Amino acid sequence: MISAEFLITSLIVVLIPGTGVIYTVSTGLIQGRKASVFAALVCTAGILPHLVATVLGLATIMHASALAFQILKYAGVAYLFYVAYATWRDKAAFAIDANPSAKTALALVAKAFLINILNPKLTIFFLAFLPQFIQPGTEEPFFQLLLLSATFMTMTFIIFVIYGFLAHLFRKVVIDSPRVQNWLRRGFASAFATLGAELALTD
Repeated sequence: MISAEFLITSLIVVLIPGTGVIYTVSTGLIQGRKASVFAALVCTAGILPHLVATVLGLATIMHASALAFQILKYAGVAYLFYVAYATWRDKAAFAIDANPSAKTALALVAKAFLINILNPKLTIFFLAFLPQFIQPGTEEPFFQLLLLSATFMTMTFIIFVIYGFLAHLFRKVVIDSPRVQNWLRRGFASAFATLGAELALTD
């Protein structure tokens, strides 16, 4: 039921750096491995509303309604620009032994979830992506859609965790160099701003 074509296509989609990947990598560098797992988990959870919208047919409504799409799109654009501004302004040193406190974990959860849920491109993507891999003439299309969705989310979480752990491996180098810290901070801010601009130009 889960074809090789679906697994390969999903892997390519997940590996392409987007807001979730950039956020997970930046979290792994700045706050450590444990925090990157938080980020990966919640970024993956942020996909769930888009999958539910696709299953329930809400994505079709959004695709047909320019107003609904634009409202969600510009909310996402505004939030990405806010994240870019906050990242650019945050000149606090990276802490090598930082473990996310309850307050920090809550902030990670909120930011990661908002980054994904405010992206209408995900809903449209799943509307076009998942139905292609449902077997024609199947008696259980709903079950297949759920299975495909669960598989995609599992792959997303695993890949995001790997990204976060790889970022953590380079963390000591970042900690020892304020210059590298400054370069990375500006780089992540620019990446979030670029993704916001890209979303703003989406029709």
